[in-house]
Amino acid sequence: MTQKARNWILCGAGFFVIYVFVAAQPIPIETILTPQWFVSLESNYPLAQIESGAEEPRLLPFQLGNRFGYVDREGKFTVNRLKKGEVSVSADHWAEYNPVPDTIEVRDALDKPVVHIRESPGYPLFLDKRIFLVSSELNSLSSVDESGSLQWTHDFGATLTTIDAAAGLVLAGLLDGTVEVLDTQGRRVFFFEPGGSQLSVILGCAISQDGLRLALISGIDLQRFLLLERYGGDAGRSETIEYKVIYHEFLEEGFRRPIHVEFVDNDNRVAFERQEGLGLYDIHSRTSLKLPLEGEIIAIDASGSDRLLFLITAQAEQRKRLAVVRFPGTLIIEAPFKSETSFLGRQGSRIYVGGNMTLASFELERK
Repeated sequence: MTQKARNWILCGAGFFVIYVFVAAQPIPIETILTPQWFVSLESNYPLAQIESGAEEPRLLPFQLGNRFGYVDREGKFTVNRLKKGEVSVSADHWAEYNPVPDTIEVRDALDKPVVHIRESPGYPLFLDKRIFLVSSELNSLSSVDESGSLQWTHDFGATLTTIDAAAGLVLAGLLDGTVEVLDTQGRRVFFFEPGGSQLSVILGCAISQDGLRLALISGIDLQRFLLLERYGGDAGRSETIEYKVIYHEFLEEGFRRPIHVEFVDNDNRVAFERQEGLGLYDIHSRTSLKLPLEGEIIAIDASGSDRLLFLITAQAEQRKRLAVVRFPGTLIIEAPFKSETSFLGRQGSRIYVGGNMTLASFELERK
């Protein structure tokens, strides 16, 4: 072999080594959903066995089709019932009642009675680990204590269209386009009228877990997304508190129905439904983006933890899609399924999806 040939071989080997260490890229980590279990809601089994003195399991409330209840991480039920009347369910309480309720029995996730409400003035509503009653005319709200007695009643000036609660505060949106915030005593501590639309109505609202921010979907023609931030007062020490608008955005044609809106990602973002897609607002950068999606959003993850947001969209002919969005706004997974009804739940890295009479659990993993 000539010296020239040896030189070419050495140069080629050197180039290969440089390419391996400089040009090579690591294999990207992928987000996957690993199936854990599938259970039929048409059977009450398996049932969770809670021993006396044992730590209570972390239970997930569900409503799917004509059934409701609670399930643990192993796919075992503490409650799995066929609906016989109207139902209100939260992580802590549930109640089944008649269209015109007289007495209401509130039970916990372990199916134990906790409160008996006699001569109920309205329908049960569970928010922020508290028990409320909404009047049949949807124009007043009452708070119920642990004995079943009314603590206070607040009368609104118009029909209640949307409501949320956190940090001891209640946020109420009304048909006349106004917003009220109530404190723990039922006093109105903030009043706001967004305006700016031909038809004034509040179609969606959310309050952050610390109570410092309010998110609203307001009006029809034009419809707007607004974010308000608290800058004065203390609801526990003052008769009034103040919020000011720090961002607003005109949306597309808009909806004439209740709209999904949630604080997610540890209150760092707001996720909301908008025409032909999902709206995401970053609170720290004060920027908004639209992620196009096919179909109507029918369920949305209220956590958005691990920088991932889960939602279900509905298309024609009972077609549904489970979609996963990575923040700041990339659609990374779409999984179609066919079902007349659907359910979406999340507890940390565990995702729960329901369709027809089947509930499934998936573990969120990165590989």
